[in-house]
Order: sequence, then structure tokens, then C-alpha cells
Amino acid sequence: MQKTELYRSTALTKKLLATSLGLCLLGGTALAKDADNTAQSESGVSDQTASYHSAGNQPGTGGFSGPDSTKSLWDQDQLLGSMGGLRYWLLNYGVTVNLTETSEYLGNTSGGTKQGFDYDGLTTMTLQLDTKRAFNWYGGTFNVSALEMHGSNVSAHNLQSLQTASGIEADNGVRVWEAWYDQLLWHNQADIKVGQQSLDQEFMVSSNALLFVNTMFGWPMVPSADMIGGGPAYPLSSPGVRIRLQPEGAPAWTFLGGVFDDNPSGLGPTSDKDSQRLNSYGTNFRVNDSALVIGEVQYSFPSVGDSERGDQKTLPGTYRLGGWYDFGQFADQRFGTDGLSLALGNGDPRIHRGNYSIYAVGDQMVWRENAENVGGVSLFFRGMGAPSDRNQITYSINAGITYHEPFEHRENDTVGLGLGYANVSSADRELDADSGLPIKRSGETFVEATYQYAIAPWWQVQPDVQYVMNPGAGITDPNNPTSTKRLGNELVIGLRTNITF
Repeated sequence: MQKTELYRSTALTKKLLATSLGLCLLGGTALAKDADNTAQSESGVSDQTASYHSAGNQPGTGGFSGPDSTKSLWDQDQLLGSMGGLRYWLLNYGVTVNLTETSEYLGNTSGGTKQGFDYDGLTTMTLQLDTKRAFNWYGGTFNVSALEMHGSNVSAHNLQSLQTASGIEADNGVRVWEAWYDQLLWHNQADIKVGQQSLDQEFMVSSNALLFVNTMFGWPMVPSADMIGGGPAYPLSSPGVRIRLQPEGAPAWTFLGGVFDDNPSGLGPTSDKDSQRLNSYGTNFRVNDSALVIGEVQYSFPSVGDSERGDQKTLPGTYRLGGWYDFGQFADQRFGTDGLSLALGNGDPRIHRGNYSIYAVGDQMVWRENAENVGGVSLFFRGMGAPSDRNQITYSINAGITYHEPFEHRENDTVGLGLGYANVSSADRELDADSGLPIKRSGETFVEATYQYAIAPWWQVQPDVQYVMNPGAGITDPNNPTSTKRLGNELVIGLRTNITF
């Protein structure tokens, strides 16, 4: 990238951050004056707390329904309940603290480089402050979250698959995850979020896909492989600004957009280093890299207005269309600076300026027993694509079916069947041929079946089965690299448990 272009991209990122922070302060001042005339949440938690949700099978912040001394251990929302009244005392000052633990034992009984099981765990702690309760400043939410990863990753040790088996797999350690401030604006028709953010919490989300264990039902394969270091997504994040608009006259529509630093760890365009280790504690807070711009349009029905009028006959659905553009540098997948194949020339890849992808997501309930029943059968689909010359993965697909409340009196249980596909770019396949490899990579497919059983509102257990076909998109078995034998198909089984403290 030329110095002038780098300077312009960096300057753009800084100006947007500064301008958006100013808008937050100005908008918050206006809203604070108008707070008495605006509808407010009766839960004591700001509206934005409810919108902060998990993605990619990563524990989110959860919610706090308020005190209920009549609830038993098996009916309360958290294992520790009110913590001797501490939760209620903190809530009076606008503070909520949530702690979750996700643990799993996954392994492959066939295929892969070896067979075996590994334990993997993730502890997530989130602290939120409602500025209305704390400072009488309407519409503001401060959020800070931290992660502690422990155990081993079965995908890295045994599978060598592109679409990793678990959404919580990460390098062991403790790190800051998100740190942001969100401010409601324009009579709650918009909000702006400024700070360290993980894009998988709001963008490209399929609500039904969140049930599954495989990583790709959260943060999909295209951004995982094609963004720098996997992009600002679990367990990484980047400073940026996100704006959401929900027009009063069009309640079914939501417009979401943002600009972020594109490089959470400082990874170079030709580097093969571990991006998580380059930002081991999540405290790099980089703002001097190129800009990553992302936008999404959402259409949901029935709309909020319809729900308030009691229209429950329509089967709900949400559809999203979006895209992202990264102004950074990306290495060509086949050709070098000398115009020759990387397998034949000097080995220095040609550098491209910019990268992009477009995506579509659909969640649609297709059946429920009656209008009062919250359970039912839903379908989901998510597809996206990216250019071949500068990306390893040109398109990926997720699809599946979920059944919420599959059995009578099991209203908190969900069963699901899903699949994922990732296609290796033609440039990479041609490089395989240039290199004289006996086989060329193509695509990888997996199928997952899972059942989430709620023992209590604060505790779920989830048996899971995955079958991976053509692992690594058809790489040669590393145990016998001179043969033409591909890595064997993999049967992965295991158990996950989620506990909210």
C-alpha cells in the first residue's frame, strides 16, 4: 500500500471515531433532558442490554429478570441467585455482573490425523452499567467483558478441518474481549456504540444457528478465513463505531453499519503468525490500521408494532442482507510479484489493495402448534462470497432446522440439524497444481446434530454429533504426505454444558 493511501485510511478511521464519540455526548445530553417524556424499561437495565447477545456459540451476557424470592434453585435464572442480595444492591446503581462457564468434551472416533478427545472450556465475565440508574443520564450503557480460555482444542490437535468443531476454541489465557459505550439517540430510533467491539455479536447473525456447537454457525467461514487474522470476532475485537437505526415509521426495518480497525493483532498480509498470540491480552486497542466498513439491512416480521397489537398469527422471520469492505492489504493466493506462480517464482506474493464480501441470512419459523406456543420449527440459511484471487475461501454456506420445545413440558429444550460448506478458491486449487501436489483442495462439508437440554434456566447440557467430509477441503493425510490419500472423514462426538452463575 502506498503511504498516501495508508494515511488516508488511518485518518478516516480516527475521524469517524472522534466524530461518533462527539455525537454520543451531544445526543446523550439531549436525551437526558428529555428522559422524563420517553418510555423506559421497567427492568432497571437499559434497552441495549437486551440487544447484547451471544453469537458463534459463545456465552453472552445473559439477562436478569429481577428479584423473585419464591423461585427455587431449579427455577432461578442464575446458579448463585441474588448472591445474598448483592445483585439487587448493584442493580440499584445500574450495575449488572454476569458470569458464565461453557465446558465441553469433544473428540473424533474416526478420521483426522489421530483419534481422541479433548476438554475445552471458556469463562466469560461481563459488567454493564446503566447510566440512567447510575447518573440519571438516559439511554447510556457501558459494557466491559473478559474471557478466560482453558483446556485443549480438538480441531487443532486431531482434525485439521477448516470449519472448526467448537465455537469456543481459542488459545489459552485471559483477555479483554469487549469494552464499549452505547447511547440511544433520536427518541430511541437509533443508537451509537463506540469502543472495542466483536463483530460476531451483531453482524451476520442467524438466531437459530446459535444453538449449534461448530464455530461456523457463529462467525462464518468466509470472514474467519478471509479477514485479517480472522477479523474482529471472538476471541478478538477492534476499536470502532457502530450505528443502528430503526425508523419509527418502518418498525420492521433495521439498518446497521459500522467502521472498525481491520487488524486486531497487527498481523502482516503475508504473515503466518498466530493473531491471538500477537494480541495475547486483548489490550492492543489498535487504531492505526486500515478501515473495515460493514453494513447490514434487516427486515423482521411481525414487527414490534404488530406484536404490541396482539398479532401472533404470523410466523416470525428475520432476513438480513449485508456486506463488508476492508481497505487493507491482502496477499494473492497464486501469483508473486514477479508474475509467476508462488510455487515457481521468488515466493513473494503479489499484494492487493482491499477485500470484500457480501452475505445474506434468513431465519424463518415454518410451524408451531398454536399462536400461544413459543416453540416451533424454524429454518435458517446463511450464504456469503468473496473474490478468489486474494482469499482462501470464496464462498461458504450454513443451513439447518431447529425445533424449540420438541416435547411436552420441555419448553426450554431445542433440537437441531445443520450443515456447513466451505469452498476453497480456484486460485488456491491452481497453486496446488503448480506445486505438483497429487491432489487439489476443493471444499469441506460437515453435518451436525445436537440437542440442548435445560436442566434449569441457568444450566444446559448439550450432546452433539458432527460428521466432517473431505476435511481440510481434501488435504493429503499428513501422516502419509507422499501418498494420494486424502485425510479421512471425521466423526466427532461430545458433550457441552453451559452454566450461568
